[in-house]
Amino acid sequence: MGNLLYYAIVFLVIAIVAAIFGFGGVAGTAMEGARILFWVAIILFIVSAVVGAVQRPW
Repeated sequence: MGNLLYYAIVFLVIAIVAAIFGFGGVAGTAMEGARILFWVAIILFIVSAVVGAVQRPW
């Protein structure tokens, strides 16, 4: 999951740099990639937390 967050941050930085230099299409595409990777990482974190809580012996 750490790799997903790393790539989300990379895409975010690319989007910010592209927006600064005026490349709107590249910035929008990179921002969408960052957003998708971020939400996938959050969903995987929640699923793993729930599975870990269910499988934990009491």
